[in-house]
Amino acid sequence: MNSFDPASAGMPEIARRAAEAKARLERVSATATSADGAVTVTVNTAGALQELTFGPRADELPRTRLAQAVLATARRAQVDAAQQLTGIMAPVIGERSEAMEFLKEQIPAPEEPAEEPRRKPPSDDDFGSPILRRGL
Repeated sequence: MNSFDPASAGMPEIARRAAEAKARLERVSATATSADGAVTVTVNTAGALQELTFGPRADELPRTRLAQAVLATARRAQVDAAQQLTGIMAPVIGERSEAMEFLKEQIPAPEEPAEEPRRKPPSDDDFGSPILRRGL
């Protein structure tokens, strides 16, 4: 079976750029931290989770909120890694090529950070009357 060697086919510049891109892609990673510092996530070029760490604030969060923070932070890191990917691939496949447009379409748009639900300060009205102050 014959293998295609771009360098011998008169395309040494393309082969050089492709080899350089491949080496750079192997080193791509992106790290994001939640706004409150509870979660830090690192992903690779493909967006796969490589590292997950929790800050002191994580101990104060309910599990569902912590899970949401992990997912949201991972998505931000994945978008960053994908943007690095397009920057590396642009010289190889062309900034305005159909291949680059296809690649960009695969990258999810960055999400706006979700606001934490505002909690109403405790008041006597929570149970309909000031139960703790009522005389027995």
